[in-house]
Amino acid sequence: MNSAGGPVSASSLSAGRRARELAGSVGGPVVDVLVVGLGATGAGAALDAAARGLHVVAVDAHDLAFGTSRFSSKLIHGGLRYLASGRLDVARESAVERGVLMERTAPHLVAAQPFVLPLTPLVSRGQAALARAGFRAGDTLRLAARTARATLPPPRRLSAVETLHLAPALRRDGLRGGLLSWDGRLTDDARLVTALARTAAGRGARILTRVRALELTSTGARVRDELTGEEGGIRARAVINASGVWAGGLVDGVRIRPSRGTHLVLRPESLGPLTAGLHIPVPGESDRFVLVLPQDDGRVYVGLTDEPVDGGIPDVPGAPETDIGFLLDVLCSVLHTPVRRADVAGAFAGLRPLLDTAAHSGTAPRTADLSRRHAVLTSSEGVVTVVGGKLTTYRRMAEDAVDTAVRVRGLPAGPSPTASLPLVGAAPPHVLARLPAPRRLVRRYGTEAPAVHALGARDARLGEPVLPGYPVTRAELLWSLRHEGALDEEDVLDRRTRIGLVPADRATALDAVREIVDGALAQGG
Repeated sequence: MNSAGGPVSASSLSAGRRARELAGSVGGPVVDVLVVGLGATGAGAALDAAARGLHVVAVDAHDLAFGTSRFSSKLIHGGLRYLASGRLDVARESAVERGVLMERTAPHLVAAQPFVLPLTPLVSRGQAALARAGFRAGDTLRLAARTARATLPPPRRLSAVETLHLAPALRRDGLRGGLLSWDGRLTDDARLVTALARTAAGRGARILTRVRALELTSTGARVRDELTGEEGGIRARAVINASGVWAGGLVDGVRIRPSRGTHLVLRPESLGPLTAGLHIPVPGESDRFVLVLPQDDGRVYVGLTDEPVDGGIPDVPGAPETDIGFLLDVLCSVLHTPVRRADVAGAFAGLRPLLDTAAHSGTAPRTADLSRRHAVLTSSEGVVTVVGGKLTTYRRMAEDAVDTAVRVRGLPAGPSPTASLPLVGAAPPHVLARLPAPRRLVRRYGTEAPAVHALGARDARLGEPVLPGYPVTRAELLWSLRHEGALDEEDVLDRRTRIGLVPADRATALDAVREIVDGALAQGG
């Protein structure tokens, strides 16, 4: 046990562990693999390499899931869009990886999410028939990926009454019914990254946040501790660059064409009760939808856009008013009562790290048309860079990157075991269902939920919500500092929880969060 009252395990990350392992890495013995970037792919690569028995150090200039991996739609897609555009390999890979997450590695974090495509007058009968055929094809992908029907139910047609029961906010006039389909939904994308990093740490990987890679070579990196400003070197037999949209700044010849995906954050009252998410067709597009995504915390996300980003890459991209207006226009096309700009409680935008395959062709296709398939590139020096892809296929991306590093650098390692390696907190559904903890906590922490719940049960103040009307408790904040590697209030507000997505909630919770952070760090992190 530690001073927070929770069990200390090999997978626990904290400020104290970071300090010790950073001191042992900079200027220390040569490690097998250095991973740069701790989004889903980088954390996945750290886990993959560590699970093969390799000695691993993984660094990030900021925090776990600081970049793209915290700004997704929180969906684990089966690849339907890629099937519609003829990219069968990407579609099948997505379906396989979705099944891996839902049934083996993270069933506590990924669950089946129903979606309704409302058949309004804006959806022609031909479009409806095409969509229905697409959903049936998606179910065929599920079958090919050997994902059980109990995990993902089949699609079906809904009556108008059934459609309105699932989504009462829809406009009734002209509603012909709806199309029900299912996909995977993450409790939270940043929590997936945290689980990956902690599982890697449990296998011996050193997970070092606030450590910036200044220069990469085939034998390591020059790094800077962003907390102290001290610089030094980490030596490695292989280097994997998994820094996402920033990958081109570390390795010559890697050209990234970022695409911005914006989401709105609405409070529950804006759309009323939603039993299912919504697929809303984008006018004039055959395979694009605006998604309405109800969340466990009561908020609703509406997204997403696909717009090219020119110029420098910001640490945290903004959500422009043009994107917000577009999403509201499409959303309101199906609603009985429109959602106004003033109803938008928050917004967030992420940058997809798409490989610029047209860099030398003189053409500039829409970012929506660029391939989502990942690429593993090896520089002339031997640095391995993994780019492209999407959240659903992070594990395969990580495996391919480590496979390449093992081959190119001659590392002593066998094949990847991660397709059957449970993440921290994972357990079969029947085990999760019996855990003595609130269901909301089980969906976030899995088998660790009873320990998180016990913190609040032993100390009534820790059991209190951080802010009125929002379910996150002070105990969860303390857990994030003691076991999940959070170092300051931004880590807690923006990644271990999602309080910070709504500026007004952030301001209300800030004092309580600072109190917990200061107290935890004063006790030794």
